Formats: sequence, C-alpha cells, structure tokens
Amino acid sequence: MTVMICRCEDITEEEILEAISQGYTEIEPLKRRLRIGMGQCQGKTCIPLVERILARERCKKPEDMDEPTARPPSRQVSFGLLAGDRDE
Repeated sequence: MTVMICRCEDITEEEILEAISQGYTEIEPLKRRLRIGMGQCQGKTCIPLVERILARERCKKPEDMDEPTARPPSRQVSFGLLAGDRDE
C-alpha cells in the first residue's frame, strides 16, 4: 500500500524511507532532496509526518528533531499580487 506523505509534491513514505537509507537523516537535506514542504501548503501537512518518520527511523522523539528552516519568497511580492489583484 502506498502512503502519500506530501500531497503537494507527490512524495510517498517509500521515497522518504529510501532517502533516509541513502543518508538523508535530517529535515533540511530531505527537503532539498525530495522537495518536501515546498509545495502549496509550505509543509503544514507533511513536515510533521516527515518528522515522525525520521524520529521513528532514528529512534528519537519527534520533539527532538530539528525544525525546518522557514524561507521567505526570494523576491518581494506585494499583498495585492498575493490577493490576486491584477493591477499590481
């Protein structure tokens, strides 16, 4: 059975476990390798799941895992543009 972890980027638990077996054992490297948390939800749904998987695989508690780094957009964006105002 396939378990979807990151719906925005179509990342499965199998893919996460494979990346962990290849040495990606922290959130940041996993994010860069698999694009977890970089979709529309910005990790609100998948990052907690990935933290639990990492904790389970590394025999740690989820709260002991490093938090992912929040990154703002790479360029300034007006609120009007974000709200869909086409005059911006």
